[in-house]
Amino acid sequence: MPLLTVNDLRTWFHTRDGVVRAVDGVSFEVDAGQTVGIVGESGSGKSVTCYSLLGLIPSPPGRIESGRALFDGRDLLQLSEKELRSVRGGRVGFIFQDPMTSLNPYLRISTQMIEPLVIHRGLSHREAFGKAVEELAAVGIPDPESRIHSYPHEFSGGMRQRVMIAMALITRPEILIADEPTTALDVTIQRQVLDLIRQRQKELGTAVIFITHDLAVVSEICDYVNVMYAGRFVERAPVETLFTAPGHAYTRALQRSIPALQEKGKELFTIPGLPPNLATPIHGCAFAPRCESWDGAPPHSDTRPELVECESKHWIQNCSACLAVRESAETV
Repeated sequence: MPLLTVNDLRTWFHTRDGVVRAVDGVSFEVDAGQTVGIVGESGSGKSVTCYSLLGLIPSPPGRIESGRALFDGRDLLQLSEKELRSVRGGRVGFIFQDPMTSLNPYLRISTQMIEPLVIHRGLSHREAFGKAVEELAAVGIPDPESRIHSYPHEFSGGMRQRVMIAMALITRPEILIADEPTTALDVTIQRQVLDLIRQRQKELGTAVIFITHDLAVVSEICDYVNVMYAGRFVERAPVETLFTAPGHAYTRALQRSIPALQEKGKELFTIPGLPPNLATPIHGCAFAPRCESWDGAPPHSDTRPELVECESKHWIQNCSACLAVRESAETV
């Protein structure tokens, strides 16, 4: 039985410019110890999906219109704020995208790491302090006994991200949500952070939901991948299948955008066009106007195509224009 089951999640923002359908019918599962990736361009709805699960969407203007998120038999979307506080930081950890804005600049690292242990595990301050020092040492912070008394600005970007990982895992959560934890880091530090997440996940048996725009990162850390575009998943598959037999044109375009796969000396590939405005109704496939096989014809339907299972655990959005790219590639 999956540790987390999300079904038909819809999170909309009601603004003066219209209703922004940031997440528009998303379903996925996470098994214990598994790493599930959610990948897509900025604005595709990746972070909003996970923020919705923990009640972190500002309301107004945000509102969860429908859906279920079953975690240990309880629907997270139906929990009160008090009940959610017992889940956030306790059974579900969260690594936010920018550690400098996520850590409180006015509080020492010791105060920020001790708090979840006192609240969620009922430890005394002395016991929590000892656990916090141990966790800092586990994530590679040098001289943790003295550095734990530092403020966030006294750490480098990579060290702050290590502190965030330690804070997210200190309560031994069953699920860790990592929201683009390597985006603001250089390549060397990115590698260290990814290795650290993998190492701690293996030691603790934690499931991970990894949010990123980088398919290269996905190939290294994920077991199963959900490709997201304009508020919906356009493809879902095990990571090996996604890279050896990508079905949707958007997935293929993301793969072609990986710098390491580009031919040396050639201009880097970029996906043409821009993502759609989610405040206006989308007719047909949202990616079709940016697809290389699109002939400019209007969509055949006013409704967006649904995911279909083409083989075991491999789901692809059923758009004839986007699937034509796959068929032409297979023919060649």
